[in-house]
Amino acid sequence: MNLLLKYRFALILFTAVLMMFGSCGSRKAMVYLQPDSTQINTLYEQYIPKIQSSDILTIVVTAADPRVTAPFNPLSSISAGNVTQATDLALRPTYTVDNQGDIMLPMLGRVHVGGLTRVEAIEKIRVELGQYIKDPGVNINFNNFRVSVLGEVARPGSFIMPTERITVLEALGMAGDLTIRGVRENVMLIREIDGNKTIHRLDLTQQNTINSPYYYLAQNDVIYVEPNKAQINNSKLGNNTNIIISIAGLLITVISVLTR
Repeated sequence: MNLLLKYRFALILFTAVLMMFGSCGSRKAMVYLQPDSTQINTLYEQYIPKIQSSDILTIVVTAADPRVTAPFNPLSSISAGNVTQATDLALRPTYTVDNQGDIMLPMLGRVHVGGLTRVEAIEKIRVELGQYIKDPGVNINFNNFRVSVLGEVARPGSFIMPTERITVLEALGMAGDLTIRGVRENVMLIREIDGNKTIHRLDLTQQNTINSPYYYLAQNDVIYVEPNKAQINNSKLGNNTNIIISIAGLLITVISVLTR
């Protein structure tokens, strides 16, 4: 075997090994929301999350005279005095929405809030409180507005959101963004509504994703970012990667020695 043939064989072997560990990437597969002719007209008001069964709501009633609100804030009323903000938040009354979409409020009894937005529920409760309190104020917050981000992101996990106005990009940002190995064109979103789970796909490289009804998240949404082909191939190699590289290097060395 002459010198040229020897190095040609070594080059082919080395190239084959490299192909096992990498794949071609492109800007198109990496950049988010690439511009196109889509008109961006999404309105958050169209996709505001609705209250569902098993939701946990914090409801605080206010009024000009704090004493008249005591029956409606049974837990927070006992914390009146010198307490820290964290303690006060922990003592605020919470209510779990039952399977019929109802909550049980002091004095008011059963109130149906299932299927309402937070603002709609505030107005409904405020009107019913009008028979007891003049110009009452009502504040409602979700205690269980949680989204989970899994797969090829920097910090996968579950996150409690301070507000129900959260987008898929913001949730991914909380998880440290997608890794270079994450597939941006086919992000899975799992949503549960009244016990029924549905799966939706989002292409984050397309600008029209902003118009998707799933761009804004709902409570308990799960986002999954799948790995690209290169990452899948690498996972197949697993702990054998170093062995394969060593064998390839050994073969090249042996061929060089035998053909001198």
